[in-house]
Amino acid sequence: MFVPCDRGGGSAAADFKGFTLLMPAVSVGNVGQLAIDLVISTFDMSKVGYFYTDCLVPMVGNNPYATAEENSTELSINAEVYSLPSKKLVVLQIRSPFIKNKYRPFCEALLSWVKGSRCARVVVLSSSHAYQRDDEQLLGTPLRYLLTPDLEKAVGGLMQELNWKEMEKVAAYPGISDTDKVLHIPGGGITKLLFTESCSKGIQMAVLLKFCSEGDNIPDAFVLVNYLNEWLQLVKSEVNSSSQWKIPSSWRLLFGNGLPPALF
Repeated sequence: MFVPCDRGGGSAAADFKGFTLLMPAVSVGNVGQLAIDLVISTFDMSKVGYFYTDCLVPMVGNNPYATAEENSTELSINAEVYSLPSKKLVVLQIRSPFIKNKYRPFCEALLSWVKGSRCARVVVLSSSHAYQRDDEQLLGTPLRYLLTPDLEKAVGGLMQELNWKEMEKVAAYPGISDTDKVLHIPGGGITKLLFTESCSKGIQMAVLLKFCSEGDNIPDAFVLVNYLNEWLQLVKSEVNSSSQWKIPSSWRLLFGNGLPPALF
């Protein structure tokens, strides 16, 4: 699944012992992907490989993190891996949606790679439909987290110190029975499957998510990446703000350039 870049040091680039893997879920508003863009761009992370998979819609495009004309013509594909050894951080960026019925094969292959590459833990950045919150989820912050049992032992106390709010379980049969509670992440893509599989496989995983709606989700991305920074302290700052993150050059094209005047 993982194919290393030649410039990344060959097959040795697949060994991320002790690293934290940071990745997005392809979810509502693409908030996780936008937040990952900010991390890669801010630290000018080096691309070390890519995922060769039939689970994602194929795509190719120019370098989304181009800083000069010389590197603007480099090609990028649907799933690429970046590394920042100084912070023990490896990032998987996913740029296209999943093919129908390919969620589970992708999750299985990904978690197998996580174990094989010896990553210490996985952090998934995700989002969920704001309009499908229950009454309890309407209160307070729109940010939530989830920890697998293995990671709960290590960092659960820190989450309490940060006053973070764990993702609530909701009634499986609302209006009929409130006793049966289930984890429900509408609009979250592979988030729930990836989390439950990690629980059963003993993988240390955290999910950080934000309730949001489709639209201009750049502000949501900044909120989510600042939420991540409260925990991992990737950027040292007394007050989290948008100015500490470097916006990638590709964001200039997020909403296009408008219709050409010649059409009218």
